[in-house]
Amino acid sequence: MSVVRSISTALALFAATSLTGCAAPRAAQPGTTILAGGTIYDGSSETPFVGDVVIAGDEIVYVGPGRDAPANARIIDASGMIVAPGFIDPHTHAQRFLEASDSEGRLNLPWLMQGVTTIFSGVDGSGTPEVGAFLDEVETRGFGTNVATYVGFGPVRRAVLGESGRTPDEGELREMKSLVAKGMCEGALGLSTGLYYVPQSFADTDEVIALAREAAIRGGIYDTHQRDEATYTIGVEQSVQEVLAIGREAGLPVHIAHIKVLGVDAHGTSGAIIEAINRARAAGQDVTADQYPWEASGTSLQAALLPRWSQDGGREALLERLEDPAQRGRIEAEMAENMRRRGGAHSLLLVAPGHEWTSMRLDAIAAKWNVDPIAAAIRIIQDGDRSGKLVSFNMAESDIVAFMRQPWVVTSSDGSEGHPRMYATLPQKYRQYVQQAAAVDLATFINSSTGRTADRFGLSDRGHLRPGYKADIVMFDPDRYRPVATYLRPRELSEGVLTLVVNGEVVIADGKPTGVAAGRALRHRPPPETCPA
Repeated sequence: MSVVRSISTALALFAATSLTGCAAPRAAQPGTTILAGGTIYDGSSETPFVGDVVIAGDEIVYVGPGRDAPANARIIDASGMIVAPGFIDPHTHAQRFLEASDSEGRLNLPWLMQGVTTIFSGVDGSGTPEVGAFLDEVETRGFGTNVATYVGFGPVRRAVLGESGRTPDEGELREMKSLVAKGMCEGALGLSTGLYYVPQSFADTDEVIALAREAAIRGGIYDTHQRDEATYTIGVEQSVQEVLAIGREAGLPVHIAHIKVLGVDAHGTSGAIIEAINRARAAGQDVTADQYPWEASGTSLQAALLPRWSQDGGREALLERLEDPAQRGRIEAEMAENMRRRGGAHSLLLVAPGHEWTSMRLDAIAAKWNVDPIAAAIRIIQDGDRSGKLVSFNMAESDIVAFMRQPWVVTSSDGSEGHPRMYATLPQKYRQYVQQAAAVDLATFINSSTGRTADRFGLSDRGHLRPGYKADIVMFDPDRYRPVATYLRPRELSEGVLTLVVNGEVVIADGKPTGVAAGRALRHRPPPETCPA
């Protein structure tokens, strides 16, 4: 089935299939598995019920009150447990696992152990235009979760313009558009951008619109790490307006990645942003967002502190500018202002492994070296591209909760190296915002991590517990489901998922991985007339 369809089509499918949710079970088939007696949250309803979920092959064949089990069925006792659709994470940085040379690495355990059965890759404008080859490799090498991907603005721009900050000419723009079209025709969900990051940040709005139209023609979505989430350049409120303008002009749905307001100058502006998005939605624009439940973001010293102009031309050009006293002075002054926006040197926790500064705050390593924090930051940046990986404490709890409560927001991890969100986002949201703060209820937590996400992205056979849908199912203990990873120990697997089923295969049993890699590549099918035969 198509991975991405229009929202109207997705809703039509929702309406049609919801009528079959309590149909009588089919005759037992070889490989029938029953999750029996659990508290079922089906991915859409606000009201749970106690009953059974029956699986035959890779499909759900029955969801409803408990029935007598056929003699050949495998019974999994779900009494006292929560049974829900497998969680869908629409924003991940799972490259280490996608590219792993060993089969154990490709199980993608950080996500499986949270109850995640589907991830999206190629986000923040990082997705390769070679979408077909990427998805083929996911399928043939075996992967723990289902995988969908975007074609990314970053690789497209680099392929044509390198690290240059200039505007493409007509021929170059045509070449970039053809790369987006290629990615879409090979199965990409849509176009992803990371306009905050160099060299994507050099692009003007019209350039992005031109490429987004190629995704629109082929039924895709526009997913974006927007240009500013703080006050770095145009400001977060104006940045949201740019996102909306791109969607309107290009004629496609827009989705704001990890929506937030970042930094001391932006705290408290969530209300204005929510109002702007609600106005656009009321006017008929298709706008959604995802969010992670952490007060700290994950990024790098380069992205957090360096001015964008200093990175024009790539790393070698940056290093040359740092050797020029006049340019270095300007860079240092702008870095100091960016650090203030982030909350100061103490708010920046360095997490790149294997360094003297690993697990230290920037102010602490600066004191150790007897230099100011800006000089320390430059020294780390000069060490290498990945040396400045950090966790940045820069968000206000009130803004996090305000976004979380919106009906157009779904859950994501933005899971990346060095941040506990890669290993613990779903249980973190459950523990902190469902159980402790009661910011959202359990049904909302589940729906915003399953059915709401599937419907938004047109996953027409996933995200709900319904007959005929793929058997992606999580069973977790409501008392034991918890995050273990912390900011100082970010690679600890979560606990409390007792059973996880991916495409009908049990991949976690009794809380432990079975070693089965049952994930599939999920491909968007564009209208045939939009792609060459």
